[in-house]
Amino acid sequence: MIRQATKSDLPNILNIYNDAILNTTAVYTYTPQTLESREIWFEQKAKNSEPIFIYEIHGEAVAFATYGAFRDWPAYQYTIEHSIYVNKLHRGKGIASQLLKKIINHVQDEGYKTLIAGIDATNDDSIYLHKKFNFQHSGTIQNAGYKFDKWLDLAFYQLDLSK
Repeated sequence: MIRQATKSDLPNILNIYNDAILNTTAVYTYTPQTLESREIWFEQKAKNSEPIFIYEIHGEAVAFATYGAFRDWPAYQYTIEHSIYVNKLHRGKGIASQLLKKIINHVQDEGYKTLIAGIDATNDDSIYLHKKFNFQHSGTIQNAGYKFDKWLDLAFYQLDLSK
C-alpha cells in the first residue's frame, strides 16, 4: 500500500537511505544520515509541499519516494527531480514501479513539465525501470562522483509530463 509518510516512518526511511549510502552508488555521499537530519529533511519537504510517499507492508515502511526542485532558479520551476529507495529485502517485487507511477501521476496533477532522474550509470535496474516508464536518456556526466575507490558516471533520464 502506498501512503504519505509520517514522522513515525523516519526510522525506516533512515535505515533504507543509510543502506543506500553505505552499500550502493545510488547516493553519491559517504556519511550516513542521523535521525535528526532526516527530521529536518522531513520538515523541509513538508514546508516545500514535496510529498514523501511510503510503500508499506504489514505496517512497515519498506520503500519511499519523493521529489524536489531540480535547480533553485525560478526558470526551473516546472522541472523536478525524483528519488526512489527500496529496502534491499524487498527489491525485485515491483515496489519501485508502483512508487514511480505514483510520483508521475502526482507531479502531472501538480502541473510540472519535466521529471528528471539522476542515476548512477551502472545501476541497470533503475535505468530499466525508468525506460519502462518512457524516460529518455538525456546525457551522462562522466566521472561525476568518486565512491568505493572508483569514478562514477551520472546518467540523466527525463520524462516529458505533457505527453
